[in-house]
Order: sequence, then structure tokens, then C-alpha cells
Amino acid sequence: MFNGSYKAQGWGHDKSGNTCAVEDCDGKTMRDERGDDVFPCDCNFKICRDCYYDALNGAGRCPGCKDEYRHQDHEAADAGSGDEDRVGNLPERRPKYGNADSGKMERRLSLLNKPTMLTQQQQKSNEQNFDHARWLYETKGTYGYGNALWPKDDSYMGGDGGGGGSMGGPPQPIFQEKNRKPLTRKLAIPAGVISPYRFLALLRFVVLGFFLAWRIQNPNKDALWLWGMSVVCEIWFAFSWILDQLPKLFPVNRSTDLAVLKERFESVSPENPRGRSDLPGMDVFVSSADPEKEPPLVTGNTIFSILAAEYPVEKLACYLSDDGGALLSFEALAETATFARVWVPFCRKHAIEPRNPESYFLQRGDPTKGKKRLDFVKDRRRVKREYDEFKVRVNGLNEAIRRRSDAYNAHDEIRAKRAQMESGGDLSQPLQVAKATWMSDGTHWPGTWTVSSKEHGRGDHAGIIQVMLAPPGNDPIYGSNDEENLIDTTDIDIRLPMLVYVSREKRPGYDHNKKAGAMNALVRTSAVMSNGPFILNLDCDHYIYNSLAMREAICFMMDRGGDRICYVQFPQRFEGVDPSDRYANRNTVFFDVNMRALDGLQGPVYVGTGCCFRRTALYGIDPPRVPKDHTFWNACCGGDKKKNRKLKKKKNRRSGIEKTNLNAAAGLEEDDEDGEILDSRGLLPKQYGASMAFVESIAAAEFAGKPLADQGITNGRPPGSLTGPREPLDAATVAEAINVISCFYEDKTEWGDRVGWIYGSVTEDVVTGFRMHNRGWKSIYCVTKRDAFRGTAPINLTDRLHQVLRWATGSVEIFFSKNNAIFANSHMKILQRIAYLNVGVYPFTSIFLIVYCFLPALSLFSGQFIVQTLNVTFLVYLLTISVCLCSLAILEVKWSGITLEEWWRNEQFWVIGGTSAHLAAVIQGLLKVIAGVEISFTLTTKSGGDEVDDEFADLYVVKWTALMIPPITIMLVNMIAIAVAISRTLYSTIPQWSKLVGGVFFSIWVLTHMYPFAKGLMGRRGRTPTIVYVWSGLLAIVISLLWVTISPPANSTIGSAGGGFEFP
Repeated sequence: MFNGSYKAQGWGHDKSGNTCAVEDCDGKTMRDERGDDVFPCDCNFKICRDCYYDALNGAGRCPGCKDEYRHQDHEAADAGSGDEDRVGNLPERRPKYGNADSGKMERRLSLLNKPTMLTQQQQKSNEQNFDHARWLYETKGTYGYGNALWPKDDSYMGGDGGGGGSMGGPPQPIFQEKNRKPLTRKLAIPAGVISPYRFLALLRFVVLGFFLAWRIQNPNKDALWLWGMSVVCEIWFAFSWILDQLPKLFPVNRSTDLAVLKERFESVSPENPRGRSDLPGMDVFVSSADPEKEPPLVTGNTIFSILAAEYPVEKLACYLSDDGGALLSFEALAETATFARVWVPFCRKHAIEPRNPESYFLQRGDPTKGKKRLDFVKDRRRVKREYDEFKVRVNGLNEAIRRRSDAYNAHDEIRAKRAQMESGGDLSQPLQVAKATWMSDGTHWPGTWTVSSKEHGRGDHAGIIQVMLAPPGNDPIYGSNDEENLIDTTDIDIRLPMLVYVSREKRPGYDHNKKAGAMNALVRTSAVMSNGPFILNLDCDHYIYNSLAMREAICFMMDRGGDRICYVQFPQRFEGVDPSDRYANRNTVFFDVNMRALDGLQGPVYVGTGCCFRRTALYGIDPPRVPKDHTFWNACCGGDKKKNRKLKKKKNRRSGIEKTNLNAAAGLEEDDEDGEILDSRGLLPKQYGASMAFVESIAAAEFAGKPLADQGITNGRPPGSLTGPREPLDAATVAEAINVISCFYEDKTEWGDRVGWIYGSVTEDVVTGFRMHNRGWKSIYCVTKRDAFRGTAPINLTDRLHQVLRWATGSVEIFFSKNNAIFANSHMKILQRIAYLNVGVYPFTSIFLIVYCFLPALSLFSGQFIVQTLNVTFLVYLLTISVCLCSLAILEVKWSGITLEEWWRNEQFWVIGGTSAHLAAVIQGLLKVIAGVEISFTLTTKSGGDEVDDEFADLYVVKWTALMIPPITIMLVNMIAIAVAISRTLYSTIPQWSKLVGGVFFSIWVLTHMYPFAKGLMGRRGRTPTIVYVWSGLLAIVISLLWVTISPPANSTIGSAGGGFEFP
């Protein structure tokens, strides 16, 4: 037998050294941890571990001296002799095997025994002649213990010298490899892309500095006015570019692992024996204001995509906010709830994507691709027919409501006339009968009537809450194959999430704060009725395109460090946009470049829709851990330690007050010596209002929004804590929900100031996100492989300009308010502060942009240029700056995934919007600040998808607006200037071609950026509106007269005696 020696001669039965002395055994004697031989008997008989086990399980006597082993009776230990160390190193008795010989052979050939530890001298000798494979096979090797292989024995002692004692290990544990696997990952941009990008940004910054210094030091003395305007504009453009570029230096990508989420929250475990979902609740808000501009079919399809989303049914609730209080929206939602009983099981049965029926049935391609169930075609045909009938019913609701109301009103008039006759009144007097709007059950609609009257107008109606679909139970309810069912729903869960209609109360004399007020009403209503710790906010035309989108957001919220995330923002993707994206409706540069870059800082800005909020972050509560201060002083010099300690103490005190408030809301008692903290419990009604049901929901939402307790997660909630059933809705709960949407509930509270959506701006979304970041919260940008949400965008030029006008007006309001990033506190990162500063500053660029767009024309008219001569220095600077800009654009395309065409469309519309809507926004903002003129905006019209013949018919519709005047003027002036300059140069005795080339080049640059605007004015067939011709003629006459006045022809004097033209 091979004895493990490195020498090839090491064969045979060698009874000397450390070999077992039992006959026919070649095992190694037992050794302790120090490598010394262990003798179980006083006779020092050498024995291996296996033979020792056989002796113990047999007669219990030593094979050498035939005496009983003293270890069995623990005599040595009782005697307190020096044999305690020897006895303690002996293995415990092992259970007997059925067959001693076979058991012995199995033990000898087992790979679970430790191999012999070779000495250092043996390792150095004859290594080339050693057969490792043969040595491992014929000796007692081991793999140890772990999740790859766990020993079946409860002992791990190496009898051949690997170790001298029994470990007595525990039984095999349950190895959960994914238990601590992260739910999300941050993917850095490759260094080969981001490093050159940062270098080019730095290079352009340096070149801009040298260029501006050169421009200031080399004025054009022949045209100082032209030089001065150009230098001022260029300095502002450089400042604006720096504000835009600095936050782009640290872009990141992120990914999620939905399999880990399912295993961690929805699998069977000791804490969750039934495998119920332990995911937190999700409340989805859908906002709508006017059913005329936001068709009920569009809203209904959004509701369908929510109800059919892949999220636990019992954890999902949908709330529709109808801020107009229209009966049309109410009855359309009732029809939606009816068809959802067919649509949602169909989506679950056949894994339909997308789960918006309108988009699904209009998809191009083979609908059977990937479908394996034989009844799919039959089910799809039946559901399609049912959906068409649903659309017809919804389209006819307006007429049905009108006819019903006319019939009921006529009946009321007849009864009033009869009562007048019976009372003997004057029949000539007209009857005072209100033209009410009637519901189908014969009662007055409590909301807005078609013919407005007192307490039934758009700004004067009662609050309404109607539960269209009741909250489901915890256990699945499976369908059947009854003939009454449209499709076979056997083994399909037919439960539907809770669906609630909400229209807040409106009364004259109250400021209802537009969309922000409606969203805050939904926050309070949902807190009382369902209290999901997370809120998904969607516009009525933004539907869920990826049914797993909510799970993607929850991955970030439930991951390590997720308790500091206030919201997860998804990019906006649009349908129905023309293929060329003429007016940059998709905003890909903003959503794929700027937002990814902000994700590498403190997080993206909130853009109004497609955002999943943490409910407690909306309540004005600070993040769970005090964030680090971010100031220029701290970044450079470490800051003032004494001041930092004071600020930290103040923050901890504020955090203690909020913690006490939450405990008070939960009904917990807290003994504090500081009476001021105890008195702070009275802050709850001042902050959130007088509803105790709402106050009590705050602590519950905060607890349910915590990640699961695990290593590295502080203040986590225990697993399985959210698997219980939801509390049923009762009349008292609904009554309390109606109370919190009353128009006077927010009086003397912090709603709209620190709590909820922030008031005071038409862009309440940006301000709300800014306040959260200012408190130290972080946000996440989640870009999924399949678009999470899709919506519609205005493709008409006028609608697009009005949309940009509203955004820019909100930015001007932010700049002149306390929400200006200049006043941000130290919790906000410096680059994040610069990004928010740019949000408020960018509309003011329009002033300098308009001036710069007129400069080429002025240069051509005057025969001068912004520089003295087109020398080499100017051209080198210009070329370097342009090349750097183009290179930065190429690298942005590389790391963001957009195309160069999309980047160029964005540049074009930046000039179009900057010379039209942005300028109007600055004027409106200044009027509001100086004169107090309130700003109103027009609701963007949503397409109902009825024009199937021409999907882009709205693109060619020309709607005149005053916003078109500045761009038209710029185009006409530059075209006239080019014609005048070329004519003058051709007929000049000393032509100045350098100045002509410079002016014409910049004029063409302006006209190239204006090309989409000019194309939009032409309409479908290239017909220019009459107003354009009229404006062109007037402008040409004015320019000609001004030019003749400023530069009269030679040998003529304007206004001289004997004739000539003279201005009055």
C-alpha cells in the first residue's frame, strides 16, 4: 500500500514511526493539534482513529494491553491527573455500523477525512517524482465543510495527523446564497469613454477662458457697439455652458435583479411559511383635470395598465383624481372597472405586454409570437370584441348623460309648473328650475354640472370619493370555466386591486393650487384608506408599458441604503411622435444625458410623472441618518468644526422631535427629561391637520417602507411583518377620507410648504424634488430595458411652444423664490446645487440668444463684424471650441445611447424655444415679481387616438400664436440681411469679402437652427399662413425705412427743402 511518502520506494507495511500498530492496518496514528502523537491507553499503543473507533464500539479494550480504555469512564478527568490533555484530545465515541469491516473500508476511502500534513523537508524532496493523483486517491483526503459539500459525519477530526480533536460540528445549515445579494447594482461608465469626455470638457473650459480674454483685449474699434454686444453674449453663453456641463461629469447606469426581489420577499421561509408577499404596499395616483382635453378613453387605458401590473394584488391601490369633478369621468371610470374584470385576467393568463388594451391591439406584428396556450387566439378575439364595445359605450357617455339630464330636468319642470298652477301663482313668471346633471340612479351629481350653478361649478362643488373596486383579500381567488365567463380563467387569480375615484372639494375664496393641491388631497385620502408606504404618480396619458416597473422601483427602495431614497424617477418615453421628431418632443438629451448624469450626484430631478415616492419623504420628514454637509468651505478646508458640531446638534434635535412625533402618532409612550421634546407632539396637527386617522398612519407607513432587517441594514423591519391581511374599509374610514379632502383642511398647516407637493409654482414637480434633496434625501434614476412608462407628447408646433413656455415660466418663478438653489443648505451636494441653479437660470439665456441671433444681420447691414478682421487667432479659437463641442456630443451619444440626430434636433429646438417661449417666460416672471400679475397656463391637449387615417395629422396644423413673432422676425431679418450684403459687396468698388463671409456664415448658422420652425409654418402642403406674408411685408418696409434713415444714399439729404421723405 502506498504510504504517502514522496519517494517511490515508500511501499509496503511499515510498522515503525507513526503507523498504526494494529495488524493489517496501515493508518496513521492519531495526533493532536500540535502534531504530537496521542495515545488513548497508558501502554502507549499506537493506534489510528478508525481502529480506535472499532475498539470502542467492540469490547472497549486496548488492542495492545487488553485493558479497558479509561476514557470511557472519564477516570483520568476525575482524577485530575496530567492525562487530562491526552483524554481531551481523543475523539468521541461514534455510532456503530452494521458491518464493521465494510464501515472501516468506507471510512478509509472517504474524501471527508483530512489528508496527512507533509513536513517542510518532505515537500522539498523529490517533488518531480511525486504522484499527486495516486496519493490523494489512496489516502484519506478531505474537502472540509461548506456549501459545496457538507460532511454527513458530525466529526471533523483528522486521524492521520491533520488535527487532533473532535469539532462536533452542527448539522448542515441552509445556505441562502441570494439572501445578501444586492437587489441593485451601480454600473460605472467605461473609463475609455468618460475620461476623454471629462478631458474635453476641461479643454473647452480652458479654451473658452483664453478666447474670452482675447476677445476683451482685442476690440473692434470700428464697431464697438457690435463688439460689446457680442462679448457680453459670449460671456453669458460660457457661463450657461459651465452650469450645464459641470453636473454631467459623473454619469452612472443602474440595474436591478428582480429574481432576488422575488426570492427575498415572496418565497417560503421560516418567517413566511405560506409564501405570501412581504412587499410593501403601492398606491398609484392618476391625475386628470378636464375630460374634454384629456379623453376618458386615454385615462381608462392608463387605469387598465395599472390594475394589470405585476404586483401583489392585495398590496396595490389605484386612485383617480378628477379635479374637474365631471360626471363623464366618473361614469367612464365605472365602465373601466367593469371591463377590467375581463382584461386583467386575460393579461395574467397570457402574459400580455403592454397591458394598455389600446396600445396592445394596435401593435404591429404577429400577436401569437411567444404564446403557447391553445386558447389564446379565441380569448384574444373575444376580448378585442369586448374592448371595442367598451370604447363605443365610453364614446357615447357624453350624449347619454345629456339625454338623461334633459329628461330628468324636463320632468322637474313639469312638476314645478304643476305646483305653480296648484298654488295659484302667476303663470307668466318663468320657472326657476336648475339645469342639473343627473346620475343613472336618478340622483343629482354632486360634482360639476354641465350647466354650472351654485355649488355645482368647476370651482365650487362638494368632495367626492367612490370606491369602484373594493380592496381584495389576501388569498387568491381562482376563476372557472363557466359559460358565463368570457374566457376560461381556471387557475387564474381574478382578484382586482382597489380602485377609487376622488374629486376634492372646491369652494370660492380658496386657493386650490392646481395640480399640487390635487396630489396632496390624494396623499391624505390614500393614507386613510390604504396607506401604501410608496406612491407612484402618473399623468392620465402615461400608462405602464412594462408590467414589472413597480418592482424595479421597489428594488432600489428595499436594497441596502434604500431608506435614504426619497423617490425613483423613470424616464419619460412618448408614442405618436413623428419619426423625425421635428420639435424634439422626446427630450432624449434631457432624459438620457442630463438625468443619468444627475444620478451620479444626489439624484435626478422630479419631472412630474413616472415617479415612485417614499410616502414619509413627502411628509417633510428628514432622512433616517444625518447627511454630510456639502459646502465649498468643507470641500476645501474641512469646514468649521465648532459650527459643524452646533449644526449637527440642531439636526439631531430636530430628528429627535420627528421621532417623538412618529411615536406619538403610533400611540407609543416615551419618557424624556426634555420637556420641549414632549411638547413637540403638538406639532402634528400643525403640520398635517386635525385628522388623527391620518396622523396615526404616518408611523405605520414609515415602518412598512423600511428594508428587511439584515446584516449591514440599520433599523430594518423583521421579515414576514407585511404578510398579514389589510384592514377592511368601513363607512367611518370613507367618511374620514372625505374629511381630509375638504377645501379648508390645509388651513394653518404645512401642506404645500414643507409637507406634500410644494405650492407657489406652475412647475411644482421640480420644487418638490428640490425640497427633498435640500433635506438630504437621495433620488434614483431607473432606466429599464423595456420602457417602464409611455405617454403622449404634443407634436403640434403651437402646443409644443406652450408646453415649453409653462416649463420656462416655472423656472423663472423658482429663480425669484426661496427655492433658488443659491439658498440651498449644506445637505445638498455642490454639483447638485449647480444643476438646480441651471434650472432657474436657463430661461434668461433667451435674452442674450435673441441679441446674438440678430448680430449676424446687423453685421451684414452695417458692413462690420464682431472682430476687426478674420485673423488666424480668431479662426483657431473658433475651430477649437467647435471641435470640442462636437467631440463632447459624440461622447455623450456614446455613454447615453442617444443618436446624433436626436442631439441635433435638441440643439435646433433650443434655439427655437429660446427665441420664443423662454423670452415670454422671462417677461411673465418679471411681471409676476414686479407687478404681481398671476401666471396661468393652458392644459396640454391629449390625443385620444381617434385619427387612425393619419397618425401625425396634428403635426401639420398651423395655429397662430404670438410666440411665433420673434422667430419669424429673426429669420426674415437674416434673409434680408444676406441679400443686402451680397448685393452691396458685388457692386462695391472695394468689396470686403472677409466681413461678408463672417456675417453670412453666422446668419446661415441661425437659419439652419430655425429650419424646423420654418417647416412647421408651411403646414402639410407647404402653404405659408397669410399672417406670415403680412408680417414679412411690414418688417421689410420698416427695415428699409430705418436703413435709409440711418445710412442715406450719397448726395441726398433726408428732410431737406425741395422734397424727400421725412418722418413725421
